[in-house]
Amino acid sequence: MDAFKIKKGLGRGLSSLIGEAKVKDRINKVLIGDLIRNKYQPRKVFNKENLQELTTSIKERGIIQPIIVRPSADQINKFEIIAGERRWLAAQNAGLNEIPVVVINVDNVKSLEFAIVENVQRQDLNPIEEAQGYQRLIDEFSYDQEKISKFIGKSRSHVANCIRLLNLPNEIISYVENEEITAGHAKILVNLPNAQFIAKKIIDKKLSVRQSENLVRAFKKNSNLRIIPNKNPDILNLERSLENKTGLNVKIKNKKNNSGEVYFEYKNLEQLDRIIDTIKKNY
Repeated sequence: MDAFKIKKGLGRGLSSLIGEAKVKDRINKVLIGDLIRNKYQPRKVFNKENLQELTTSIKERGIIQPIIVRPSADQINKFEIIAGERRWLAAQNAGLNEIPVVVINVDNVKSLEFAIVENVQRQDLNPIEEAQGYQRLIDEFSYDQEKISKFIGKSRSHVANCIRLLNLPNEIISYVENEEITAGHAKILVNLPNAQFIAKKIIDKKLSVRQSENLVRAFKKNSNLRIIPNKNPDILNLERSLENKTGLNVKIKNKKNNSGEVYFEYKNLEQLDRIIDTIKKNY
């Protein structure tokens, strides 16, 4: 199988990334035990039914598409999976001893890019895993939302809305991960003071996204939620610009005398350290 066919089968995003990487071998076969998980794999949940279907397919036809790997930096004669962890798991279940691979030499950021592109293109990530992958590019590799949007092939608003899901309470994040509510439902709940209460209503009553929006409007109308007044478009543009650069939620409160406050919402110490380092470097 030639290199062109390999790239074509992996999809446009992966093809582009492979083109930027140094391919050590075209296709090689390695022992299944010589492969290790990708520490940058954004996917945490593997559907058991789908994995079983893939296992059955591999038993009947073998592995059609090779796994993308790189030499392990930590273990001698081992290879770290960049794209294809589900095929690797299914191959183990199918009882294979060897597996076809393409070995490439890439750094950590490219490894994460590969893993995100493969999973997003195949819609294998749940919305929270997708958001965490994007956030990791921002936190660890200094990406902004515009750069993520261009390389992943999705709109900047999609990336921004996806990342905002990480601001939800842990209980609601679990609802999304367990497919009790959709990303569309979750997006409505971001920054609502009584988000958990509304989320439970959505689940209990099996509300659609449209019905959930109506429920939130009803709560606002009854003054359970504070209605935020319309902001100056220039202030909104500044907020969006800062959010794109930092990957964090930003709120600017500007008073009539043009004094005010700027809020950066961070979720962990790494994000806080990044804000502090930026201020120290520039002021």
